[in-house]
Amino acid sequence: MTTPRQMPEGETVADAPDGNWVDRFAPRATRPFLRLSRADRPIGTWLLLIPCFWGLALAAVSHAGFGLWDLWIAVGCTLGAFLMRGAGCTWNDITDREIDAAVARTKSRPIPSGQVSVKQAIVWMAVQALVAAMILFTFNAVAIGLGVASLALVVIYPFAKRFTWWPQVFLGLAFNWGALVAWAAHTGSLSATPVVLWLSGIAWTLFYDTIYAHQDKEDDALIGVKSTARLFGDENTKTWLRGFLIAAVLLMAAAVLMAGIAGLPKLVLALAGVAGFGWHMAQQLARLETTDPAQCLILFRSNRNAGLIPALFLAGATLL
Repeated sequence: MTTPRQMPEGETVADAPDGNWVDRFAPRATRPFLRLSRADRPIGTWLLLIPCFWGLALAAVSHAGFGLWDLWIAVGCTLGAFLMRGAGCTWNDITDREIDAAVARTKSRPIPSGQVSVKQAIVWMAVQALVAAMILFTFNAVAIGLGVASLALVVIYPFAKRFTWWPQVFLGLAFNWGALVAWAAHTGSLSATPVVLWLSGIAWTLFYDTIYAHQDKEDDALIGVKSTARLFGDENTKTWLRGFLIAAVLLMAAAVLMAGIAGLPKLVLALAGVAGFGWHMAQQLARLETTDPAQCLILFRSNRNAGLIPALFLAGATLL
């Protein structure tokens, strides 16, 4: 077990944004744990939360609009996304501590750098998961069942890159599960419509996480970690990403059409959000240079805005 040690004053995690709130404002004793949860880089929370917004907004626009309870669903999903992303990242760092120690971008993370022991990380993971469970249990039975089922995906994901070239699929399965949970929390049931929306999210995750994985492909090759970035290579990545883009847009459009939205203005506005989503991804693809890690990170982070476009248009459609 790694022995915890204090990092020198001012030292930060190498792959965290400069000047993030954890490094600037969080009490020093809490920083390693907040870094384990990736609280210093909120993009992952956004990417976990946005499919929840999709599911909730699509359910609302196709089922008589938002109600007061939907405000709690949105708040609960937001808190749950933060907590479960934190728990998932903690679990990922526990399982990947030896790999992280061998990769330049990740060796300064709390466990490989010795800021936090494995035992401390396990306790921190459990605390986050338990608080998230308390929130989940305020939803209906279908949503609770779906939320509990997602734990299997969370457990498996960190090991995927050891046995498949497609770990991004497992990430997509887990990160977009919120679309199912939020739909069920609103409607009390599950149907083909949110499943198709979930599949759209998986294609989106394959798009953005392949871009992300190009940052580490040299280190991954040295230590034998698999990814779609390594599988596709610099030559074929854009071709594959174009396919993921098309799949994400077509599947989302299909989910909107399947939802049975009443009224042409609402349907047009919802589909306009899908078009905006595809446009943003196309702009990313046009700018992508897979040999430039800094640009890959910028484009990856821009997917918060890409995902918010259909969420906002769907929510707006409920007002028509």
